[in-house]
Amino acid sequence: MGHGTRRCTTEETITTLGEQLSPDDVIIDGGNSHYKETVRLAEKLQAQQLHLVDVGTSGGVWGLTEGYSLMIGGEPACIERLRPIFETLAPAADQGWGHVGPNGAGHFVKMVHNGIEYGLMQAYAEGFELMQRKDEFGLDLVQIAEIWRSGSVVRSWLLDLTARALHENPSLEGIAAYVTDSGEGRWTVQEAVELAVAIPVISLALQNRFRSRTEDPFGDRLLAAMRNKFGGHAIPEKRSL
Repeated sequence: MGHGTRRCTTEETITTLGEQLSPDDVIIDGGNSHYKETVRLAEKLQAQQLHLVDVGTSGGVWGLTEGYSLMIGGEPACIERLRPIFETLAPAADQGWGHVGPNGAGHFVKMVHNGIEYGLMQAYAEGFELMQRKDEFGLDLVQIAEIWRSGSVVRSWLLDLTARALHENPSLEGIAAYVTDSGEGRWTVQEAVELAVAIPVISLALQNRFRSRTEDPFGDRLLAAMRNKFGGHAIPEKRSL
């Protein structure tokens, strides 16, 4: 589903719900909506005497067993009314959730969360690739991932999942080098441009995802052509499939 389609679907759903509800009712948007759209929809609902609570939600497929991380935006009174829901969904009643600000803040914090996730994932991927390429040491990446999971400053849940993936498929056979993005990384980078905040790691991680989807990049072929023109360097022949 494209980002524009997702936004349209969310707004249509909220609008339809708003027509069925009574004054002072609350709608929860627990998806990855753009925070600016959330602010706009909240204002629209307020005119109908309704409330919107935006809940940035992290936890993925493990949320059902581990609990969800909930970043919540909205009016304090609404958050308090909904407290039992958040305490039930979070890892614990007093952990993993919180009211972070007014409408839009929940989705904004989740957007930045996902941008950070891009950078962390890219760093792990690059480090493991470097070790995988060091043939002379014959490094066991599964073993190293397990070592790092205990005591290391780079231990994390993402590393736990990386170790699991390597256990299941050490050579990553059958997995295409094609990485999609949900849109939140793009929004994070766009926001950084608007605020003139330097976020080079997250920006480069997003660019690497774009790069992963390009077969036989034109830019790389042009680089080879330029080297040939100024230095007479040989141009590698394109290999046929």
